[in-house]
Amino acid sequence: MTDDQCIRLAATNQHRAHQIIADLGIMAAWDSIGAEAHIVGSLATGLLAKHRDIDLHIYSSPVDVAASFRAVAAIASTLGVKKVECTNLLSAEDECLEWHLWHDDPDTGLWQIDMMHIRRGSRWEGHFEQVAARIRAALTDETRQAIIRLKCQTPDDLHIMGIDYCRAVMADGVRTLPEMLAWHAAHRTDGIVEWMP
Repeated sequence: MTDDQCIRLAATNQHRAHQIIADLGIMAAWDSIGAEAHIVGSLATGLLAKHRDIDLHIYSSPVDVAASFRAVAAIASTLGVKKVECTNLLSAEDECLEWHLWHDDPDTGLWQIDMMHIRRGSRWEGHFEQVAARIRAALTDETRQAIIRLKCQTPDDLHIMGIDYCRAVMADGVRTLPEMLAWHAAHRTDGIVEWMP
């Protein structure tokens, strides 16, 4: 895939991601239970590329489990939703219900939608929105294109977190796929990455 094809694919997927959020009624579903949803991750930074995923953080106090299920049931009842998973992490450091939903879009294929329903006032409230804002502010045309290019070039069977591409390119000067693979091997983590520019 050429650089121009990567940039076009990223633009197409970013546009479609916003359409899917609207088509599935995601914001309205969370609003209906008094929760506030925010787009985070690669879609929020404008760096969504070939990996079709949408990340949202949702806040309420308290996190009412039954209400959270009602919101996701409303989303899951829309055409194209194929699978839903939930993990209860309310008693863990995350203080959230972790929702994963898979939507089969007829135009672009299968999308994963990750929705973290987080207790308002937890240490993570607003954190990833701040990360996205800081990344957007620090990006240049050159670093944006480098991140999107590296995402497109990464083999489909290798998972690298979006924040790792940003950190590698923006903080450590990575520009080529071999450099990215070496950087990833040296910086692997299973935890939450708190870096921001």
